[in-house]
Amino acid sequence: MAFFDLFTILIVIAAAFAYLNTRLLKLPDSIGIMVVSLGFSVLLIVGNSLIPDAFSTIRTAIAEVDFYKLLFNVMLSLLLFAGAFHTDASKLKVERRSVMLFAFVGVLISTALVGTALYYAADGLGYQLSYTLCLLFGALISPTDPVAVLGILARFDLPESIKLNIVGESLFNDGVGVVVFATLYQLVESGSTHLDFGQTVLLFVEEAGGGIVLGLAVGYAMYWLLRSVNHYQTEVLITVAGVLGGYLVARYLHVSGPLAMVVAGLLVGDQAREDALSHTTEEYLDKFWELIDSILTALLFVLIGLELLVIPFERAYLTLCLLSILITLLARYLSILIPAKLAGRWLDLGREAPLMLTWGGLRGGISIAMALSIDNGIAHKDLIVTITYAVVLFSVIGQGLTMERFIRRLYP
Repeated sequence: MAFFDLFTILIVIAAAFAYLNTRLLKLPDSIGIMVVSLGFSVLLIVGNSLIPDAFSTIRTAIAEVDFYKLLFNVMLSLLLFAGAFHTDASKLKVERRSVMLFAFVGVLISTALVGTALYYAADGLGYQLSYTLCLLFGALISPTDPVAVLGILARFDLPESIKLNIVGESLFNDGVGVVVFATLYQLVESGSTHLDFGQTVLLFVEEAGGGIVLGLAVGYAMYWLLRSVNHYQTEVLITVAGVLGGYLVARYLHVSGPLAMVVAGLLVGDQAREDALSHTTEEYLDKFWELIDSILTALLFVLIGLELLVIPFERAYLTLCLLSILITLLARYLSILIPAKLAGRWLDLGREAPLMLTWGGLRGGISIAMALSIDNGIAHKDLIVTITYAVVLFSVIGQGLTMERFIRRLYP
């Protein structure tokens, strides 16, 4: 199927799903579209089992979608910039220490805990997974998804410090998680079954540090250009060019594009609003990036739902899926609790914060895209994709739908 044909079909389906959610379900966008796409996928799976020949074209088209290129080279840069651009950086500065602590240290702790626990759990169930592959799963499942988080938290009245920590951490830990994933993926591809600590740390520092520096450079370049003109069409185009061009440069420099876009988005959203944008331009930029965010979010969840047709679910995986959900939740809690305890002298988020940050840390399409980006030649890829989908499904629907009740219980 031609790319334009596939893209058109996905847009039509996404619009239909968004309409059904807005008209009937009235759920937060990320949850509602995921629920509708899941129901649609179930119908497709039933139809596929009954008349497989009629669904062969659909399966082929979905299998041809290169999730890695689509998400990492196109969608991720736009999504992360949009999320960062709409984040109040001046308020985020107040919580910068806790956000950085949870985003960087938390992801590393969670990756190690999830990877180690999965390694022993899989071994106990008879699956011979390499330790580096288990750590790879830990890296892709540890980041929380800013797309899912931002869409849900906007509906709830939470303490400002908690909300800023959840939103800020989700923006940064997403970039950090991609860096950790890319670093570990090189080890998995090379067939290594153990970690070279020095080499791993060097790769991580190069990716993360380079991404932050590039993000500052791109952000200041966009700020200077926005400040020198007053024409909203041109200024919208400058931000789009800055995001796509900056991400392209990051790929060629082998630094973290996601981190670069988060830094650039925060800088432009903060500095440009102060003295570089007219009221008209600011309004158009806000609406443009909000629309981009909504469209890409809908497309992402439609793709995730359709992926059920090609993800091989086996009954033997069910126990490991359930264990992975519990492991991920526990690791998330400990990855928040441990840094919070160690930095207790200068962090005062309250006793409820670890629980709120655990339940409010939703996984999303980025985790699934990273799982799908694993090369088909790597052993047990199907198992990793399956348990990733199970964790994300529980996170978005299970945690997302119970968020309001959880918040009311935690903050009466």
